[in-house]
Amino acid sequence: MPTFETLPRFTADLHHLTPAQRRRFRRVVLDAFVPDLRTGRPFRPGLRVKRVRVAPGVYELTWAPDGRATWSYGRERDHGCHIVWRRVGTHSILTVP
Repeated sequence: MPTFETLPRFTADLHHLTPAQRRRFRRVVLDAFVPDLRTGRPFRPGLRVKRVRVAPGVYELTWAPDGRATWSYGRERDHGCHIVWRRVGTHSILTVP
């Protein structure tokens, strides 16, 4: 089971999302992102996971047509990978991932 932590900026971003956006983000994480992490196979194409070119070690995840989240792998904890959530919001968050 993957473990997660959030950076303060992510927490602030999350509070700026509408309730519907927060629900959608959480649904995508629980229904697609986490299961893909568990399998160890590549992420499903619909998540459009890719590296952020200007920030080494940071990845982008698409959770809605204009919904993006950035994350990185942290130090492995317990029995699986560890994800550090960095930013969440619209495409504009990619200016400072």
